[in-house]
Amino acid sequence: MKCPYCGNPDTKVIDSRPAEDGSSIRRRRACDICGKRFTTYEKIETIPLIIIKKDNNREQYSRQKIENGIIRACYKRPVPAEKIQQAVNNIETKVFSLEEKEIPSSVVGELVMDELKDLDEVAYVRFASVYREFKDVNTFMDELKKILDKEEK
Repeated sequence: MKCPYCGNPDTKVIDSRPAEDGSSIRRRRACDICGKRFTTYEKIETIPLIIIKKDNNREQYSRQKIENGIIRACYKRPVPAEKIQQAVNNIETKVFSLEEKEIPSSVVGELVMDELKDLDEVAYVRFASVYREFKDVNTFMDELKKILDKEEK
């Protein structure tokens, strides 16, 4: 690994451990020439995942889109940022564990709804109302009844 300070192409690893997210390795390195230390992260290279949208357009998977959707659904709700990040991590793990090169957006949407159901019911209904494109009050009420029926059991 090239030293970011002096450009020396040969540095040594002092310490290796799993990173906080568990999906990468954190390495502390030292340069033999300038003596400075720096940190690198090693991650498995994956094949880009393609999401098939409702209109059959295809776009590259974006963790940021999932995170933005959950943050929007949790707006002004008592949901800690750590819980949102954990939900995004869970969704991403499930998406990549499918081991597919192309996944319909509906699969991702359902995974997001499953996570939101456990995270915050109001956020779940908000997301569902946009995702399922509720056309009227009756479809909205049907979704609320599903939640209420689940609580009674």
